[in-house]
Amino acid sequence: MRSSLSYLRWPFIVTVLGVLLASWLGFRFTGQTAGAVSFLMIAVVLAILEVSLSFDNAIVNANKLKEMTPKWQRRFLTWGILIAVFGMRIIFPLLIVVIAAHIGPLAALRLAATNPEEYSRLIHEAHLPIAAFGGAFLMLVALSFFFDQSKEVDWIGKVERALRRAGSVRGMEVGFVLVIILLFVWLLPVRDEQIFMFSAMWGIVTFLAVDALGHILDRWGQAQDAVRGTAQVGLGGFLYLEVLDASFSFDGVIGAFALTQNLFLIAIGLGIGAMYVRSMTVMLVERGTLAEFRYLEHGAFWSILILSIIMFGQTMWQLPEVVTGLLGAIFIGAAFVNSIMWNRRHKGAEE
Repeated sequence: MRSSLSYLRWPFIVTVLGVLLASWLGFRFTGQTAGAVSFLMIAVVLAILEVSLSFDNAIVNANKLKEMTPKWQRRFLTWGILIAVFGMRIIFPLLIVVIAAHIGPLAALRLAATNPEEYSRLIHEAHLPIAAFGGAFLMLVALSFFFDQSKEVDWIGKVERALRRAGSVRGMEVGFVLVIILLFVWLLPVRDEQIFMFSAMWGIVTFLAVDALGHILDRWGQAQDAVRGTAQVGLGGFLYLEVLDASFSFDGVIGAFALTQNLFLIAIGLGIGAMYVRSMTVMLVERGTLAEFRYLEHGAFWSILILSIIMFGQTMWQLPEVVTGLLGAIFIGAAFVNSIMWNRRHKGAEE
């Protein structure tokens, strides 16, 4: 079995390169050694922020990844990291400014390089629709897990059993999300109601479309592989994980502008963090950690549910990203501890 350090080889390499690049960028922008050190420290903080916010993402990814064929696992861990770093950390913020300012991509890139204050302002102005979209999508991700009647293990017993029973009603999770959306529409100022509702609806539609497309593609792939007896998912699972990764990235990318307005520094810091998240995903899959700790997956989905509520809440209140990371860590940590306690009791019962 591979050692834990072997999983961190590439993240360590990317960290060294990222730190050097961030230092050079700081010196290039400020012309001072102090500026280089400042950029270096911000890159490190952004990487830690990304890891703390995305640990639950790594657990969910691992759960889906173990069902995929080896070919699509490799593609997710190679192509996926390119999409995660360049797509969500560079192209996505640029697209926000392109749409908000009605300018071309090259003009948006020049704006990021020459006028980071204006670039950051445009990003923050787009926070409401992004939070509404991401919150609706992630809430459906979490509720689909808890409303699944085939789920055999419950962590928070009474609550999860009640949610599982409610799943017998078709479309209950969508109805639940719609009620939450209507509640926030009622609480939001009139000027924000339409934008929030429209964006949240698109979050629901995107989840349903990706879920349906994933099932269609996976059934097609299974039919193609029926002769070989395989029953693992491929392209459908890949698409689902990429959209899920994107939704998780919304909050981190927007929150990063609270630390720096430099797009390139944000891409470096969050990119370093994304490499560690990918390595954690690989380790969870290869070591079968999710099977070893029976409640860890539950903690991740509770963390996702909390994150979705926080994203909705951020449309009205300023909620620091440390709150999101801390709450997620509490749920995952509690699930980890409860899993260890269950393993000890179960081992004692067997002996």
